[in-house]
Amino acid sequence: MNLFGSIFSTSTTVIQFAAALAASMAMGLVVSFFYMYKNQSSKSFATTLVILPAAVTMVIMLVNGNIGAGLGVAGSFSLMKFRSAKGDARDLICIFLDVAVGLCCGMGYLTIAAIFLAIVLLAAFLLSVVNFGEDKTERILKITIPEDLNYDDAFDDVLAKYTTRHELISIKTSNLGSLYKCEYALTLKDSGKQKEFLDEIRTRNGNLEVALGKYTQAKEVL
Repeated sequence: MNLFGSIFSTSTTVIQFAAALAASMAMGLVVSFFYMYKNQSSKSFATTLVILPAAVTMVIMLVNGNIGAGLGVAGSFSLMKFRSAKGDARDLICIFLDVAVGLCCGMGYLTIAAIFLAIVLLAAFLLSVVNFGEDKTERILKITIPEDLNYDDAFDDVLAKYTTRHELISIKTSNLGSLYKCEYALTLKDSGKQKEFLDEIRTRNGNLEVALGKYTQAKEVL
C-alpha cells in the first residue's frame, strides 16, 4: 500500500472507518495540548479541539465523491468564524488546523495529515521560542500625577526624548479627585533605557507611582 495514499478502498471497511476516526481524534488531542501550552484554555474549548477533527472526518466520509455536497460542507465550515464568539488568532488557527486534519483523515490520507500536523506545530513552536513578530519596544505607561499638574503637556519633552510614538489613551481620577492616573501607549526608541526614562518621569510627577508594562491591547482579535 502506498504510504501517502488513501487508506480507503472502493468500499470502506469498519477497520478503515475506525482508523480514520481514531487518527483524527489523536491528532486533535495533539492540537489541544499544543494550544494549552503557554495559553489559558477553557475545558470546553480544549475538548472541542479534540472532537472537531473527528466530526469533520465523519462528514467528509459521508460526502466523499459528491462534489456539490463537499462544496456545501466547505461553505458551512467557513461560517464558523462568523457564527462563533469572537476569539483571537491562536483560537482560529487551531480550529482551522483541526478542520484541515479532519479533511485529510476523512479522505483517508492519514500519513499526510500526520506529517502536515507535525511540520505546522514544529514551525509554530520554533516561532514562539524566538518570539517572532513581537515588538519589544511597544509599551503601556501608567503615570499617577497630582491634581495641580497639567497632564496635557507635563511629559511631552520626556516622551519625545525616549519614544518614537506616544498617545494618551485614558485618564481617570483617583483618591477622591486628588490624583490623576494617565495611561499612554508608546513605542520606545531604545528598550535599554527604560530606567532612565522612568527616572525622568518620576522627577515630574512628584515621585508618585509610575508603571511601564508590555503592550497587551488585543491586536490579534479577528
